[in-house]
Amino acid sequence: MKKSLIITATIDKPDLIEDMVEKLADRKIDIGYSRQAVPPDLKAIDTSTTETYVSGTVAIEFNDEKINMPFITCYLFTCIKGKQKPYQLEWATSLS
Repeated sequence: MKKSLIITATIDKPDLIEDMVEKLADRKIDIGYSRQAVPPDLKAIDTSTTETYVSGTVAIEFNDEKINMPFITCYLFTCIKGKQKPYQLEWATSLS
């Protein structure tokens, strides 16, 4: 008999985290990577990475039991910026 195990994670205030990370990524001085000349099929981008703590809840369901465990962990967020565009959150990695 197969038993199902379901694990889900919910992050507290994801929109607030995204907005905060994009603001942290923004540099006051544009170093110009996003305006460099590149081959026609490619786009130049500027990257910025910031480390931020994130909180949420991990839910584990097994045999009709559900356990909710709150967490706080550190994430590494990377934003990219194209020519004449603001930084946008591109990916995140948990550091735990």
